[in-house]
Amino acid sequence: MSAGLLRAMTLAVVGLSLFVAGCERPPPETVQRGYRGLGMVEVFNPRTVAAQVEANQVPAPLPAASPGGPAASAVFKNVKVLNDLSVGELTRTMAAMTAWVAPEQGCAYCHAPGEDLSSDSLYAKVVARRMLEMTRHINSTWKDHVATTGVTCYTCHRGKPVPSDIWFENPGPSTAQGVAGNRAGQNFPAPQVGLASLPYDPFTPFLDQKSEIRVVSTAALPGDNHHSIKQTEWTYALMIHISQSLGVNCTYCHNSRSFVSWDASTPQRATAWYAIRTVRNLNDEFMNPLASTLPASRRGPLGDGPKINFGTCHQGVYKPLFGAKMLADYPELSGVVIKAAVEPAPVAALPAGVLARILFETGKTDLGPESMQAIATAAKALQENAALKVDLSGYADRTGNPAANLELAKQRAFAVRDALKAAGVADVRIVLKKPEFVIGGADAEARRVDLVAAN
Repeated sequence: MSAGLLRAMTLAVVGLSLFVAGCERPPPETVQRGYRGLGMVEVFNPRTVAAQVEANQVPAPLPAASPGGPAASAVFKNVKVLNDLSVGELTRTMAAMTAWVAPEQGCAYCHAPGEDLSSDSLYAKVVARRMLEMTRHINSTWKDHVATTGVTCYTCHRGKPVPSDIWFENPGPSTAQGVAGNRAGQNFPAPQVGLASLPYDPFTPFLDQKSEIRVVSTAALPGDNHHSIKQTEWTYALMIHISQSLGVNCTYCHNSRSFVSWDASTPQRATAWYAIRTVRNLNDEFMNPLASTLPASRRGPLGDGPKINFGTCHQGVYKPLFGAKMLADYPELSGVVIKAAVEPAPVAALPAGVLARILFETGKTDLGPESMQAIATAAKALQENAALKVDLSGYADRTGNPAANLELAKQRAFAVRDALKAAGVADVRIVLKKPEFVIGGADAEARRVDLVAAN
């Protein structure tokens, strides 16, 4: 190699180093989050953090309503959601929502000028009512994710009628016909996956269709793990989206020694596990059904309505609004309503040794709030008795396709296993049993997973 060529290459390397260094001014800083040598370090740039702090300032709370007064439902017509509030509380909440969601449009965003306030002629009012129900649902049902911090309308909207980070089903870019034009759902730079060549729509399979995210086996030389490289790329795409949405790197939740291990992960991984299920539930129960209410201009290219992902609330920071507890100033959105005591329905006693029995809807693997509570109770019993293990037995009936039913029973057991891990139960204490058929009919008892105590 000639001296001139070597000198040119050296100058090129030095120049490139200076260019890259110049892109990271001031120098990034780090925070160690785990044991040394594991790479468990969070990297951040003080300059961008300062900009994020500025962008996540919360508005001052409105003065509290005077206590007492007539019920809103007795004075106003067509109050379907906040009918447990007083007139003063309802008026204050509506004023806050206007400032949070439509500060420029004002009340006319939901109420047509000249019409009675009870009118539902504007679709925005119908949507706003459902969003109020969703906000209360999050704060009362998904405390495993939002804890006591909770959410308000401002958490996502930030003064905009439509939150800045929503998603629709992605048909992908227009390409040439034939094999040469088939990008296989990826190989196109998409901002939601860090401009990588990974699948450009990681949301539909995981945040709408509830596909399995885990792709790494828990045993050496596994014989039953049939996940493909393509499925692995979908998982990586979702993880990149989560990392971007929270402004963190992988070690915020995972131990780099073993990304699959729950025992070595940080507590934030359990919070993220609940977050995925929270988003799925909200898209399924609230966002998707609203598509028919929206005008064509508010729908996606395939006709679906807007949906939630992790950026919708977090918007680039590890906690929405850096953990500001706005809900404390607006308890009307907490969803906690005091009602008269009702005698609980009798519950059938579980067989001896069964810590919990988790029931499922037909064809589904979702864990509802009651199931999560039962799993939490079982996890507490396991934590109190270190010698105890738990067998997970999934059951199915023979109606329909028996093979598909057994596979569904196995996936339900996997869902319960992951919930136990998220609740702090070590993997070695969970034993998955082979799915079985239930003798008898096809009622809810056939669609279950039993958590059985074992030594």
